This record gives sequence, C-alpha cells and structure tokens, in this order.
Amino acid sequence: MVTFSPVAQAIDFQDCDTLLFTSKNSVKIANDIDPKWREYPSIAIGKETAKTITELGGHLVALSKEAYASSVAELIEEDFKNSKILYLRPEVVSSENLATLVRQQVIYKTKCVAYPKSKQPRKKAVIIVTSPSTIRCFLENFEWQESYHAVAIGRVTAEALPPFVRYSIASEPTISACISLAKELDTAQF
Repeated sequence: MVTFSPVAQAIDFQDCDTLLFTSKNSVKIANDIDPKWREYPSIAIGKETAKTITELGGHLVALSKEAYASSVAELIEEDFKNSKILYLRPEVVSSENLATLVRQQVIYKTKCVAYPKSKQPRKKAVIIVTSPSTIRCFLENFEWQESYHAVAIGRVTAEALPPFVRYSIASEPTISACISLAKELDTAQF
C-alpha cells in the first residue's frame, strides 16, 4: 500500500545526544542516510522499532511502555528531561505530542502505491491497516466494501478509520499480532 522515500540528504546531529525513532522505517532510512546514527543512544516506540535499532547495530536505551506518542512523552519527561533528543520522523505524523519536547527532523515521506482495480480484495476480506497512511492509501485505490473487516495495529490507527468501517484492534501493536487476529477473523468469517 505504501512506500517510503528519503527526503533528507543528511541528518543534523548538531546539539543532540539521543535519538528518537517511532517506526522501523525511520530507523532503516536513517541508516541509509547516515550510519553515524548508531553512535547515539536511541529511544524506540514499539517492539519492531526496537528490534530494528538493535539489528542495525544501534544502541537501544529505552522502549516506551506503549506504542503511542503520549507514552513516549511521559518517558521523555521522566527519564530524559535533560537529554537533547532528535526525533527522526516522517513528513506526516499521526500525533504532534512530541513537538515541544524534542527537536525534529523530517527524513522521509510516505507515498501511496497505485493498484489496478483488478487487485481489489475479495468480499469478506480482512484488511490489515498499520497506520493512518495505509488507510488513506487503501481508500485511494479501492472502495471499502461493507463485507470487509479491518484489523488495526493500534488505537490511533483505528481512530483514523472511517466511521462505517467494522474493525478490531490487535492485541499488541505488531504486524505479527495483526496477522494472527486477521487469520482468526478470516477463519471465523466474523
């Protein structure tokens, strides 16, 4: 549904001592732009982000309790109030809660992939949505059928769904949890 493209040529590490990542995509793109990010302690939102930081050789110092910006804001205020944090982020974010707490740099943008109408999911399909962007891109490509059921990766994504969409929220904010729930729903035919 989506692709990610770098928009920054370099990362401005000036006046920062800690990095903040809110998705595994931001970690991968930071790594492509400048591997020097690995020299900085990193805070992660979500297990998948933390895993990607570690896999790419970064130094994970904190993982938010929940995969929401509000929980990261709390973590920053409690444990990192004297840190100079640089948030490496996408062009569009679902929450601006972190804007006053950290310095930000947009390093990538999310673009919709175009699909032919022949790729429209079957009736009674379970559609996994992992961000407000994936919802927007799905709806740019296809008409939502009444028989569909969405599986949202979390509360913020679920709140971005149109009001007429039936949905469930995964037990934890990971793609694997979304897939497990989607398989259960598909088998049960909701």
